[in-house]
Amino acid sequence: MTVSPASTLSAQTLIHALRLPESCRVDQRVPKKLLLENGAATAADKRLITEAIEEIQWIAALKPNTIGVPDYRDTLREYLEIAVLAVTVRGVVKPASHSRLAELLHRAVPYPVLLLVAPQMGGQSLTLSLAHKRWAQNEAAKVVLDGSPISVTVAVPTSNTASTSLSDGHVSGSSHLDPTAVADVENAFIQSLSVTRQPQATLHALYQGWVDCVQALLAARLTGSYQVPTTPEQAAKRRRALANCERLEAEVSRLRAQAAKEKQLARQVELNLRLKRVQAELAAAGGDL
Repeated sequence: MTVSPASTLSAQTLIHALRLPESCRVDQRVPKKLLLENGAATAADKRLITEAIEEIQWIAALKPNTIGVPDYRDTLREYLEIAVLAVTVRGVVKPASHSRLAELLHRAVPYPVLLLVAPQMGGQSLTLSLAHKRWAQNEAAKVVLDGSPISVTVAVPTSNTASTSLSDGHVSGSSHLDPTAVADVENAFIQSLSVTRQPQATLHALYQGWVDCVQALLAARLTGSYQVPTTPEQAAKRRRALANCERLEAEVSRLRAQAAKEKQLARQVELNLRLKRVQAELAAAGGDL
């Protein structure tokens, strides 16, 4: 399946790309009140859910008896099921609110969730979000997030847009690739999402496969080459490299802002020299992706 630069990327596009077997399809609407009761800890969260969410659809339940992949148990977690959810949001949702919504949905569901978030009226972008789960340390049988959700906003490029945003919970950036390269990378990402292309050893391995796809897209937006890791060691190395690049990108942004405000010439020169050194480090770090 190929997505042309002029086409519209919808939640249905990615759902189709997942190649989910009919045996695991649920296709039921989830009342917002369930999220309000189970996922909203504050009045602000309740207001965000009420005002921002138009609809929640439970697309599929991936279980051993629906997709033939064994469940997973160890001392840290138990994966008996993976839920695929699609959420439609109203109007324009600020990035911070968007991230909070995704986190609330991940927290509300006791299983790991592959979450798709799309605008109500369609458009040229949607967000895919994932978050591993683990047992809570101090509460028996309680499941919590194992780190921040990792998400990626996929925007089909047009002649006027050549950038896309990425996030692992708090860091965002844009692609430096030309529109054709962006389209090629995102097409490769979409094609790699098929459930049959993910590891089949356990549900945990399958879910990690989707996480690896998202991280491969984040890396490809810096390198221009989309490559899913083939071993856990490669995946771990990429995670470390991405974290390093994100740290250096944040430092570049900080130094640029500081230099723009600086009035003293000597201090401007010092900041610009530091900026060049960090940019060189960032270029070198990109080689590890």
